[in-house]
Amino acid sequence: MSAEATNPASPGPVTAGPVLPTVPRRKARSRLDLRRLGRAALLGPTARDRLPDAIGHVVEAHRSHYPDADLDALRRAYVLAESSHRGQMRKSGEPYITHPLAVTLILAELGAETTTLTASLLHDTVEDTDVTLDQVREEFGEEVRFLVDGVTKLEKVDYGAAAEPETFRKMLVATGNDVRVMSIKLADRLHNMRTLGVMRPEKQARIAKVTRDVLIPLAERLGVQALKTELEDLVFAILLPEEYEHTRELIVDNASRADDPLAEMADEMRTVLRDADIPAEVLIRPRHFVSVHRRARKRGRLRGTDFGRLLVLVNEDADCYGVLGELHTCMTPVVSEFKDFIAVPKFNLYQSLHTAVARGDGQVAEVLIRTHQMHKVAEAGVVALGNPYAPPSEEQSVSSDGERADPTRPGWLSRLLDWQEAAPDPDTFWSTLREDLAQDREITVFRPDGGTLGLPEGATCVDAAYAQYGEDAHACIGARVNGRLATLSTVLKDGDTVQLLMGQDPASEPSREWLDHAHTAAARIAIQRWLATHPASAEAQEEGPVPTLQAGEAAARPAAGNSVTASECATPRPADRPAAANAVVDQPGASVRLAGCCTPVPPDEVIGFSVRGGAVTVHRVECAAVARMKSAGRAEVGVRWGDTTGCRVTLFAESFGRPHLLADLTEAMASEGAEIVSATVEPPSQQRVRHTYTVELPDAAHLPALMRAMRNVPGVYDVSRAQTPGA
Repeated sequence: MSAEATNPASPGPVTAGPVLPTVPRRKARSRLDLRRLGRAALLGPTARDRLPDAIGHVVEAHRSHYPDADLDALRRAYVLAESSHRGQMRKSGEPYITHPLAVTLILAELGAETTTLTASLLHDTVEDTDVTLDQVREEFGEEVRFLVDGVTKLEKVDYGAAAEPETFRKMLVATGNDVRVMSIKLADRLHNMRTLGVMRPEKQARIAKVTRDVLIPLAERLGVQALKTELEDLVFAILLPEEYEHTRELIVDNASRADDPLAEMADEMRTVLRDADIPAEVLIRPRHFVSVHRRARKRGRLRGTDFGRLLVLVNEDADCYGVLGELHTCMTPVVSEFKDFIAVPKFNLYQSLHTAVARGDGQVAEVLIRTHQMHKVAEAGVVALGNPYAPPSEEQSVSSDGERADPTRPGWLSRLLDWQEAAPDPDTFWSTLREDLAQDREITVFRPDGGTLGLPEGATCVDAAYAQYGEDAHACIGARVNGRLATLSTVLKDGDTVQLLMGQDPASEPSREWLDHAHTAAARIAIQRWLATHPASAEAQEEGPVPTLQAGEAAARPAAGNSVTASECATPRPADRPAAANAVVDQPGASVRLAGCCTPVPPDEVIGFSVRGGAVTVHRVECAAVARMKSAGRAEVGVRWGDTTGCRVTLFAESFGRPHLLADLTEAMASEGAEIVSATVEPPSQQRVRHTYTVELPDAAHLPALMRAMRNVPGVYDVSRAQTPGA
């Protein structure tokens, strides 16, 4: 899409509207040979003094995937593109039509269907010629018009410096409706990167950085590995030329070796699989430059097996596991290297078995095992899926309800489209897009209802909340991960089950601290937007917690709306201690005290100890203080419960911090007839708050109902009797 790009070849003038050659129909190739995607595929053996018959290459490549394709639309698109671009030249002086032809050839080799190829031939006509979108619609239909519009850049005269980010925003929105838009853009960028040589070094570097930060991650997420790997190598050569040259020398030196351990291991595998009667093709798959460079940085000195991997192609899914079993039986497996991406495909559609086997000399070869169809998808990604809107064939996936599974809106793309709408300006969108795409690994977590959430690696419960509930996640008060309570800052792992605990207050507000735990753009933007629109609450969070009502006041006015995020809520009104006449001790005349460390109430099993002043303290028998009292030689005193049913008890409540929790909790306690004698709320720690209440009940039998009522308050996840030593 850049008329400034150049191709080192300089063909002669373009002839008008060639007639498509007749290509004999043949069966589709069993697998793609994408290693020949390069200038040679476009130019072929044609002399440099005339334009190569590139449309013939496109037709041949297309017919290899779609033998029955109707080529009329392609012919008409080529005629329109050639006539529209006639007279336009690239930087090197070659006719501009060579660019859309090259882009179309790349997509044809990947297996794109006819509509995509038609749009790719026309992808620059609206941007660089007098052709309009209405004309494209009239001639080729709405689908082609949509694809061409999706990849058409916005004008700098209208958008200024924001033209590039806004163009990408427009393109991503279009990709959300039809993933073929991004397929055309990736092929377009690949050809421009191949022909970047005559541009100024600073412009080469700028384009390479955008390619590295945005388009390569998008190619990875769409599963188009054939484009991704070549783009990586081209960016590598521009941004790190010295390291690229060193890597090239390593590859050349390895290719000149007399022995090839990968070839020897491939021969051994062919023998093993032939003896097992498993039809399979064993190929050596050389690593691309960036892969070799990464391996050299990780390993230091490279061995022969580090320059490639072995690829085993079979016909059926079951054969993949058969090959795996034979290789692990007859060769030495490296068990830690095994990964099953067939049972659990990657988020970009990739499926394969990964393993590694070792030779006697210690060299280890990585092995990829997949079917021919898996290999096609691994190379071409979403491009190999064809037209997502065409009626499904028998080979295409059908969901359980009879509808075709739609691959065009993977979870990462839906998340990206959600947050881009909330980005307040182009700069925020552009920087956030790069950050989001830098997270190139994805995990899947499960909801309690069996649904799933796709999240980037490193995501926390905060991210899960916003992924599931959007801005309603402001009311999230905590989570359970794999059945256990967890803070919102907990980092999730692939396969975790996450239950998000939501508060009932519609006015709930997120914490500024959540920004430190938000890993996804959607969560960060939602929190930042709330903080920006509620400056008073944001300032209050920065200044620290606000003291809450005292417990007695809260009990009297439970609807006051006080917050448990306060540092302390303490001190109860002075209250006379009950006479504890309901505890009868076998020591006449002794005063009786119920221990505050375990707050015994009827019908607890209790024990008494004589203390100074002739008093007797009464403990529950399981209290930790009992053992200490016995070891200190305190005299035991028999205790039994009398007829009095009233009691005083201390309860601990554990909760997540949220506004109005203290009011809701004290209201629940009051509804059960509990009179609060004292209350303390400790400072919150990682969203958790610990409450201590001493209450009087008219009847000890009401205690279980009181504790249940407290547990039912949203945000409270545990209530227990006091068990701490001391008092």
